[in-house]
Amino acid sequence: MNITLIGMPASGKSTTGLFLAKKLGYHFIDSDILIQEREHMKLQDILNEVGPDEFNLIEEDVNASIRCINTVIAPGGSVVYGPRAMKNLRELGVVVHLELSCETIIERLGDFTKRGISLEPGETIKDIYDRRMPLYDKYAHVTINTDGLTLDEACDKIIETVMGMEVQEEQEE
Repeated sequence: MNITLIGMPASGKSTTGLFLAKKLGYHFIDSDILIQEREHMKLQDILNEVGPDEFNLIEEDVNASIRCINTVIAPGGSVVYGPRAMKNLRELGVVVHLELSCETIIERLGDFTKRGISLEPGETIKDIYDRRMPLYDKYAHVTINTDGLTLDEACDKIIETVMGMEVQEEQEE
């Protein structure tokens, strides 16, 4: 089984994902790294060169092509703009939305202009937060609010929730 962590930039997908993979003995994929490897440049450079719309198509293509087992996947926050990518990630396993308040996201991000965040000119973090939250809810099998949780607590909550889902599915069969 795979676990994909979706959420806003700075929600902890990569950090939590790596720690979660270690706890579970799983592999780990950060799809932002796959994008950088494929395009031979950093995310922000890709965004600067092709713009957010083309970047989102690249991100969708990369995430739609992931094939793995027993892996924690941490895609970029804008992956939810790509229906093919989200279909693939949902078919690969459980999609978990790591939810944080907008205030916490803004606090964690600091200067977001160098983070490789897909946003339109003039858009704020609050704008993309409001636009993406319904998409995270749409695609996630489960949402876990991690505000105020330590990394270890967040991982334990994910494991408990995901394993609880597996047990429930087995009982229904």
